[in-house]
Amino acid sequence: MIDDELDMEVRLKKIAPSILSADFSRLDKEVRAVERAGADLIHVDVMDGHFVPNITIGPLVVMGLRKLTSLPLDVHLMIEEPQRYIEAFAQAGASWITIHVEVCRALSQMVKKIRMLRVRPGVVLNPATPLKKLYSILDEIDLVLLMSVNPGFGGQAFIPEVLKKVEQLRKTIDQNGYEVEIEVDGGIKLENIGEVSKAGGDIFVLGTGIFKTPNYKETIRKLRKEIL
Repeated sequence: MIDDELDMEVRLKKIAPSILSADFSRLDKEVRAVERAGADLIHVDVMDGHFVPNITIGPLVVMGLRKLTSLPLDVHLMIEEPQRYIEAFAQAGASWITIHVEVCRALSQMVKKIRMLRVRPGVVLNPATPLKKLYSILDEIDLVLLMSVNPGFGGQAFIPEVLKKVEQLRKTIDQNGYEVEIEVDGGIKLENIGEVSKAGGDIFVLGTGIFKTPNYKETIRKLRKEIL
């Protein structure tokens, strides 16, 4: 782990608003609002228009976000060549960086590089990617992000089959004593977050499930009640 404070956070259930669904014309107000409302971290989706069809933000926006909040910045790299940008995002202020197993040939090497930059490393699996793709690296990472939609756009419906994947991964982590958190991203809302938590999720990414609600604080309060 990066430091003692982060060690203490492991296995505490966390709510992670995804700024992909925020109002970018008032991003500073949106980030500060969810922080005041009780968010645990800020999820930042980085898309390159190649690995996924959408294009979003780069290191400069992460640098701006770092000035707005003291919350950890959870940077999810949905890009074809993450090795080219890891250092830039670390220097911009990322707290966690997650990379997709689907595009990484030298996965262990990249995880080591992220940790050397004093950032928490994690790996991401798309819904169709089997868990066996990451078993060899579970003892090297801090986080597994399981996508519960096909990545690229916000507002998609949760793929229920991912629940079994969460359960299986939770069992593997616990049986081997790994200090790895499970993050789930895609289609999570008040109606299903309890199921994801019960399956073994630790961190829950919500975009429209928070930013499209009228009262962020009340929404996060209700979400947290479901995952306790």
